[in-house]
Amino acid sequence: MATKLFCFLEIIGVGYKASTNAQGSILYLKLGFSHEIRLQVTPSVRVFCLKPNLICCTGMDHQKVTQFAAIVKSCKPPEVYKGKGIHLQHHPTKK
Repeated sequence: MATKLFCFLEIIGVGYKASTNAQGSILYLKLGFSHEIRLQVTPSVRVFCLKPNLICCTGMDHQKVTQFAAIVKSCKPPEVYKGKGIHLQHHPTKK
């Protein structure tokens, strides 16, 4: 699968982590809740965790990649005051 678009998500916060299973079909998020969040990755999108706090979403279709990134970001949107949460990398948070 040739990738056309890369979307990087950065997780900021103490104890916030992300991981994937071996096939990359399920994304696990630990975001300070009492439970772990499991997201099923759509077949047209591939997800890699480069570091525990950096998620890379890739794919051919721009809409599906950005839509999946928005779903991940909605799990813990960025907080205005301290900046904790999931951000698109190199995208400032408005205060």
